[in-house]
Amino acid sequence: MPSARKIGAMRVLVVEDEQLLADTIAEGLRRFSMAVDVCYDGEAALERVGVHAYDVVVLDRDLPLVHGDEVCKAVHATGGEARVLMLTAAAEVDDRVAGLGLGADDYLTKPFAFAELVARVQALGRRARPALPPVLVRAGVTLDLPRHQASRDGTFLPLSPKEFAVLEVLMRAEGNVVSPEELLEKAWDEHADPFTNAVRVAVMTLRRKLGAPQVIQTVPGAGYRFGS
Repeated sequence: MPSARKIGAMRVLVVEDEQLLADTIAEGLRRFSMAVDVCYDGEAALERVGVHAYDVVVLDRDLPLVHGDEVCKAVHATGGEARVLMLTAAAEVDDRVAGLGLGADDYLTKPFAFAELVARVQALGRRARPALPPVLVRAGVTLDLPRHQASRDGTFLPLSPKEFAVLEVLMRAEGNVVSPEELLEKAWDEHADPFTNAVRVAVMTLRRKLGAPQVIQTVPGAGYRFGS
């Protein structure tokens, strides 16, 4: 069973058998600093939800191998806090009611506007974790999650999506130490090499952009802490 710990940036699973659509959705969500995994059938989806703790599952209902309805049931059976946004071409009220009755938290019919999908995923992500304000402020650093903007003492910070995600994880931890493994889990997708130095490099560039005095502390042998 995946861990239900929620410490920061959103992790999303996209399950859609139309590969181009699935990859397009995933790439778009990554621009909002989400860690996104993708699979193209229900069987692969069942494997993923049994391993990773997702905040949101964007789930096509009509999937090959294992139907989306069964995947939806499995998501809730893990006992985690993942929310399900169900996608379908069926626009009838009875179809939407049936999907919600299976445990889906929201419903979006195809075709859809990508901006609406992002807004719904963000809203579900907020429901999947303890409530925190949409704008985080710590040690002079402001992180505006809905606008996807960061600043320090009023000066805009030009952060990459990955740097933004790392900063969100650290700020949400509220002074607690975050290990490199936790940062990989929340800010990178499943293809990240556990032996990579990507976390160290991201923290290094983030520190440079944040400037002095440093607010990201290294805790030897443990990880990183955000504080004054």
